[in-house]
Amino acid sequence: MSKEILFLVEESPEGGYEAHAPGSSIYTQADTLDEMKQMAVDAVRCHFDEDEVPRLIRLHMVKEEVIAV
Repeated sequence: MSKEILFLVEESPEGGYEAHAPGSSIYTQADTLDEMKQMAVDAVRCHFDEDEVPRLIRLHMVKEEVIAV
């Protein structure tokens, strides 16, 4: 059992947020950051068997900026 799982969270072009867990095929989305926390918990519980659920979920906020040169 892994002690924690990491989600990369980005703002969605359509509004809200999208998240995925690198190394696992777990994806989720939500309208607000508070909703994202609960959606991440739900996604992890659905993905893992009860005895394999990580104890911690880490949300890493990713903000991409494009700079024209």
